Amino acid sequence: MIECGSLEYAHGRLQARHGQRAGEPVWRRIEVVRDFAPLLELARATALRPWLDGITADSTDAQIESTLRGHWRTRVAEVVGWMPQAWQSPVAWCATLPDLGPLQHLARGGEPAPWMEDDNAWRALCAAQPAERAALLVAGPLGALAAAWDVPRTMGDAWLAEWKRRLPRAIGDADEVMPLVVRTLADHYRAFASAAAEQGWLLRAALSARLSLLLRRAAAEPAAVFIHLALCALDLERLRAELLRRVLFAHRKVT
Repeated sequence: MIECGSLEYAHGRLQARHGQRAGEPVWRRIEVVRDFAPLLELARATALRPWLDGITADSTDAQIESTLRGHWRTRVAEVVGWMPQAWQSPVAWCATLPDLGPLQHLARGGEPAPWMEDDNAWRALCAAQPAERAALLVAGPLGALAAAWDVPRTMGDAWLAEWKRRLPRAIGDADEVMPLVVRTLADHYRAFASAAAEQGWLLRAALSARLSLLLRRAAAEPAAVFIHLALCALDLERLRAELLRRVLFAHRKVT
């Protein structure tokens, strides 16, 4: 019997989840639905249903964003529970990825938006005076990102450095696929940063295909779990875009 909290158990769970991902035929059906409520009804009948829990036809864009962030954090927490203790910390750190954008905004001196003040991860920072936010960040669970406060564009680098610090071994020794995963994501980040807007989804599709190939190579190696989470993030980002496009378009029609 394979025990929970082992790489074998985690690999079995994520392979099952990978097999349940929405395929391109599902996405194509969703893309042609023009209105929000019918899109929700259609998507709930697919593998995307778990991401939609708590979202209704009356949800605002801010409510949708908050719900999806919550689902991401819940998914990461679930995956943490699959893993051996030595690997739980770097997996748990993945839950903070949605925090990078808002933290960059605050670090650049931006005013907190109302939706930011509603998120437990940022509420205290938003309430503090701008001059006090860096010190407050240092003292909190996102303290590892404080090193990038004065240079907000390096927030992603600070996140990656903390992830590497949490690994139980050096990336190169963890497994043979892990360096390929890191390189693949880094290459995507660089290409995406300089791409034209119309190239965005093509780059995401290419990344998804590359990660799916790497997942087959990863077998029961730790890298497989991070590949799984990266693919989940891509699905969640794509669903977010479809939902918000309909909600914001409907709002413009009303106003």
